[in-house]
Amino acid sequence: MFRTPTPAEKIGLSVAVATGLYGISFGALAVAAGLSPWQAIALSLLMFTGGSQFAFIGVIAGGGSGAGAFGAATLLGVRNAVYGMQINRMLQPRGWRRLGAAQLTIDESTATASGQLDPAEQRRGFWAAGFGVFVLWGLFTALGALLGDALGDPKRWGLDGAAVAAFLGLLWPRLRGREPVAIAVACALVTLLAVPLTPPGLPILVAAAVAAAWGARDHAPAVAVDATDDGAAR
Repeated sequence: MFRTPTPAEKIGLSVAVATGLYGISFGALAVAAGLSPWQAIALSLLMFTGGSQFAFIGVIAGGGSGAGAFGAATLLGVRNAVYGMQINRMLQPRGWRRLGAAQLTIDESTATASGQLDPAEQRRGFWAAGFGVFVLWGLFTALGALLGDALGDPKRWGLDGAAVAAFLGLLWPRLRGREPVAIAVACALVTLLAVPLTPPGLPILVAAAVAAAWGARDHAPAVAVDATDDGAAR
């Protein structure tokens, strides 16, 4: 019998639906850029990171080479390596799960797992979001690639708004207290400033750097005080 999904699994599945739907846009735009439907589907299953995929087809659509497209995609995929280190510490996957986690480590699965306090819920949220997005992103990419002409302009469907709403839903419960709100506002402002000046996908790296710098600043005084106290005790 099917069991009732846990709160983390419900969040992961809802994020998967919202993000997966956006795959329609990618499929349609990929075919419009010159890829075949099967190439678009393969890109979603193998590369499987939205920012890199859109960068790839953006270069192709602009007349760039395959090497240039892969270079742009790789640059934007750097953030997934950072996510991977975080997920490895959080979930400590072993065996085949380690390989699966490497493929499913994306913005959505990392955010869902990070939003949970219980280690078991972190694992459930990660796998629910990661596997859910993988399946739905591939299916809707195929739909967009095969029915692109019939769907018309993907932007008019507002599917990008659904993905943004899903991320806001993950972020909102964590905005408790002045510091989390201040960090969120600072990162949002930096992102808005970076969007017109940098390639797609890089603004989130800039925002992550701001958050990391803020965290390092907050921990530095505590370390200094501890060191002083230890020296006095000796």
